[in-house]
Amino acid sequence: MENPDTPLQAVHDRIARACKAARRDPAEITLVAVSKTHPAGAIAPLLHQGQRVFGENRVQEAQAKWPALRESHPDVQLHLVGQLQSNKADEAVALFDCIHSLDRPSLLKALARAMDKAGRRVPCFVQVNVGEEEQKGGCAVPDLPGLIAQARGADIPLAGLMCIPPMGIEPAPFFALLDKLARDNGLAGRSMGMSGDYETAVMTGATHVRVGTALFGQRAR
Repeated sequence: MENPDTPLQAVHDRIARACKAARRDPAEITLVAVSKTHPAGAIAPLLHQGQRVFGENRVQEAQAKWPALRESHPDVQLHLVGQLQSNKADEAVALFDCIHSLDRPSLLKALARAMDKAGRRVPCFVQVNVGEEEQKGGCAVPDLPGLIAQARGADIPLAGLMCIPPMGIEPAPFFALLDKLARDNGLAGRSMGMSGDYETAVMTGATHVRVGTALFGQRAR
């Protein structure tokens, strides 16, 4: 049972208010609690409060932290929300229930091979570089239809699209762009919105919000 004074309940309350304003059902929103850099002891209270979807940035960190937690909470879903190197595809497919950062043909091929080998199909979001930022991962918008077609041809289940908008700029237009791209390509999911802008994301079509700081406080260094 969630305590109304917990950060988890506060986030759920804000999602509910954003949904009310947008005339959406809060049940449409999956809250991904981003536990990267936080130890198992910080995750345990959220598990106790009923949170079951968590996000990690790095394969190695998740491998060290989650096996024991999942033994006691086998219904947990673990999402990879950070960039993925192609040489980590096998490990990612074995560990994660969803991958949010498919963004290039080389990674697509590596994931397809890993899924074939494991006999396991892991849903993926295609990450889109909506701000055209050279330093940021993500598929360029003009390349998106081709990458989606390749993923479908490789039998990779597509959960939807993901984006991280540019920092310091109003995010709503970037979220609206991702929503339009998802609709244009027949994809249901929109992974967008983090601690500073998840309410805006909900109001512009998000189905998955990736919230860390608002739940855990500042990241450990």
